[in-house]
Amino acid sequence: MASLRTAVAGTAARKSVSRPGRPVSAPRMGLVPAASRLPLDEILVGDCIDAMNALPAGSVDCVFADPPYNLQLGEGSLLRPDQSRVDAVDDAWDQFSSFAQYDAFTRAWLTAARRVMKPNATLWVIGSYHNIFRVGGALQDLGFWILNDIVWRKANPMPNFRGKRFTNAHETLIWASRSAESKGYTFHYEALKGGNDDVQMRSDWFIPLCTGDERLKGADGQKVHPTQKPEALLARTILSATNPGDVILDPFFGTGTTGAVAKRLGRRFIGIERETVYADAARARIDSIEPLSQAALMVAPTKRAEPRVAFLSVLEAGHIRAGEILTDARGRHSAVVRPDGTLMVGPASGSIHKIGALVQGLPACNGWDFWHATRDGKPVVIDVFRGLMRAAMGSAA
Repeated sequence: MASLRTAVAGTAARKSVSRPGRPVSAPRMGLVPAASRLPLDEILVGDCIDAMNALPAGSVDCVFADPPYNLQLGEGSLLRPDQSRVDAVDDAWDQFSSFAQYDAFTRAWLTAARRVMKPNATLWVIGSYHNIFRVGGALQDLGFWILNDIVWRKANPMPNFRGKRFTNAHETLIWASRSAESKGYTFHYEALKGGNDDVQMRSDWFIPLCTGDERLKGADGQKVHPTQKPEALLARTILSATNPGDVILDPFFGTGTTGAVAKRLGRRFIGIERETVYADAARARIDSIEPLSQAALMVAPTKRAEPRVAFLSVLEAGHIRAGEILTDARGRHSAVVRPDGTLMVGPASGSIHKIGALVQGLPACNGWDFWHATRDGKPVVIDVFRGLMRAAMGSAA
């Protein structure tokens, strides 16, 4: 949960949604941008809604938001069984007088964020059971389209010291597009699958809390920020939904995890933070980051983006012969290759996809992954031959 607690945009809204707490830190001169320019790789110190409203409309590729959770801890300190005090979140920026006030605050910052998003931009917002359901409802009311909810399962959660509830071992991220009509958003499905041992990336992520050297601490040895998020969590969101060079806006910047990961991964960032102590820590942290090389950051082309190669072309190139028998990986099904690039099973003939679906009794099949040719006594998936042709086409180009 990043630190920025802001009032609701607009004078009238601020009058109707006032609450006690620390006054907003004064913005640094020259940091709030004019609409004509984008403050790339800068930290804007001040009110997040005012700062977002000063940005050009439709100017960012992604938003990562870690708003106040409104933890509702109640009066008094949270104590362990030995009566020692738990270092919980009790800062003024996380305190709201009512759910209605929190809802108004949520709608205000979401509205400001939606305005600066490009048509195909996406938004990530993280929260706990205290606030995420209210945030999700506001998202939908404002026209966002929810793509996924991600469960961040913590490898090392804080125990439930009172023993009256289940241990809170997860938080929830909502991933949403700007609207239901936003179909061209970025999602690196194949890259995520490749990094996950060729298994689809699931919506439950097992990632430890931020600890050790990654946790920022002050001269007194205490945590600079109570809820600093792990870089691994930010890295997965950024790698999944942005490209190198994209602009990521974080309106609750805290100690700059979004900026640090964005810089390392070759993205640009805009951070907004109300608390000067957090902004200063974030700036020093980000200055120490070394970006990865361009070679390491290159986005592998997806199969859909690669040149189309017809099965008939594979035959014509001599990789597979007419009359050859293709089988599935286990040899349970077989089909004969016809000279026209279709397959035949009994009286039925059709494409590699249609016949693959037919023999399995399925409505659809990716024939490139299903059918295998025998080479040196071993089954070889026919997509290998399509890959050889694509490589040759790339060399010729």
